[in-house]
Amino acid sequence: MANLSIRKLDDVVYERLQALAIEHSISMEEEARRILSQAVAAPARISDVFEQYFGQKNGVDLDNLDQRKPHDPMDLS
Repeated sequence: MANLSIRKLDDVVYERLQALAIEHSISMEEEARRILSQAVAAPARISDVFEQYFGQKNGVDLDNLDQRKPHDPMDLS
């Protein structure tokens, strides 16, 4: 396994990492490992990506889209 040292870590980031580790009852090192693993992991499903960016788990309901007709094209003559 590889090792990683992080220099010049902002004090606020360090304190938040420490608080998260305490909240999860794990070491700061384990908390950092979990955060890094989650940050670089590929999503399990494409729906996870959709939910992350659009906030909907089951996609878009196409039956309930606004049924207005498209706008009239601009007259460029």
